[in-house]
Amino acid sequence: MQLLGIAIRKQSKAPMECIPQAMLTRVAGVDGDFRGKPGKRQVTVLSKEQWEISCKELATSLPWTIRRSNLLVSGITFNEDMVGQQIKIGHLRLLITRETDPCPRMDQQYLGLTQALVPDWRGGVCCRVIADGRVTVGDKVQIIT
Repeated sequence: MQLLGIAIRKQSKAPMECIPQAMLTRVAGVDGDFRGKPGKRQVTVLSKEQWEISCKELATSLPWTIRRSNLLVSGITFNEDMVGQQIKIGHLRLLITRETDPCPRMDQQYLGLTQALVPDWRGGVCCRVIADGRVTVGDKVQIIT
């Protein structure tokens, strides 16, 4: 399991900007991202494998940043049983709080994407930072139950 990507957006509806590393904190979420307020949706995480299933259903290849998630990970398939578990990346610990519901904005990005993300938690998970940490693309990712 590995961290494949980090992305932020500086304001609502702004394009996602990929960055090679980031500091994540309980106070601000992903440093530089506008949505980092404490709460159940402080940081969003997307599974590469689940994203690829959605793209395959749509018969296209789309950049993961269209999903507007903060982190892209490999080797994890998110599901409802993971709520309450933690994602550990170095010193960073994220508590999985719920599914990231696909919104109609996804269809503005690519027609049919909203529906393709609905099954099996393909849209990723929402998390809350419970231990601050700096992460870098390529870091090892663990799930802690």
